[in-house]
Amino acid sequence: MSKTHTLQQDQRQSPWNKGRLVGQKRPLKPKEVWNIRARLQIEAGKRDLAMFNLAIDSKLRGCDLVRLKIDDLCVGGRLRDRATIIQKKTGRPVQFELTEQTRASIEDWLAVLKIRDGRFLFPSRVHEQPHISTRQYARIVHDWVKSAGLDDSAYGTHSFDAANEGRADL
Repeated sequence: MSKTHTLQQDQRQSPWNKGRLVGQKRPLKPKEVWNIRARLQIEAGKRDLAMFNLAIDSKLRGCDLVRLKIDDLCVGGRLRDRATIIQKKTGRPVQFELTEQTRASIEDWLAVLKIRDGRFLFPSRVHEQPHISTRQYARIVHDWVKSAGLDDSAYGTHSFDAANEGRADL
């Protein structure tokens, strides 16, 4: 074996996912959902509370949640009780019900936005981008999880998809 060969072996980079939790993330438990929701209510972050409640109610993927327009949830200036969204990934419609708590948090958020017609529900502060990115949404989710004292590497944006499967107590 030559010296260059052993040097190359020593200089190998470690895999990007070494020591990281990869694969499917676990869903949030009802207790964790309530914990995060209570923290968001105390912090008075209207956008984050509306986004969190909508993520739980709708079970939408992050890419579909950030692309929601105000018109998708409102008709005639009022929030709908139910909404139907066409998924970007599958092209299939998804219908979901908005709970009273979610409608109230979205109304509070819409009061901050002021402009209603045709805009994205969660607009970006970057002028070139019409809505927040899915990456930004993932950062926000990790902040929520971390603020609740949970391991943010164990939860992701898909943790909301299954958080309320078969549970009526959320």
